[in-house]
Amino acid sequence: MIDKAILHYCKYQERCHSEARNKLYELGFTSGEVERQIAELIEANVLNEERFAIAFAGGKFRMKQWGREKIRQELKIRKISDYCIKKALKEINGDEYDKTSNKLIYKKLTELKSEKNHFIKKAKIYRYLVQKGYEKDIVLNLIKEHIN
Repeated sequence: MIDKAILHYCKYQERCHSEARNKLYELGFTSGEVERQIAELIEANVLNEERFAIAFAGGKFRMKQWGREKIRQELKIRKISDYCIKKALKEINGDEYDKTSNKLIYKKLTELKSEKNHFIKKAKIYRYLVQKGYEKDIVLNLIKEHIN
């Protein structure tokens, strides 16, 4: 029988196995009970890592404008399988991804209007976009496109 507290926790929003497992330990379950609860949650399709990965990737991209690299790293931290990570990253629309990266570079260029040194400007934009999780080759191409 699935515990009501963990059921509510997992139904409130998509959770990964590690989050559910940590919550069960927090609730005072022993390791054997935790694994049984996890199995029952998966069987009831309340806990689904593929669904979690897709929701996580889409949400972080739309809300925080993270790039694929940062999303990949965060999913790996949550012990999501490579298969689920690839599937989640494929769900990010390529055109939206390009629009977002362009929007971010314009935003940063506006902030750096007063910066006269092109090398410093390029370095700051590069660091900003890579820190947001955009792939280095994409960032370099954007910089070539937008900065003389």
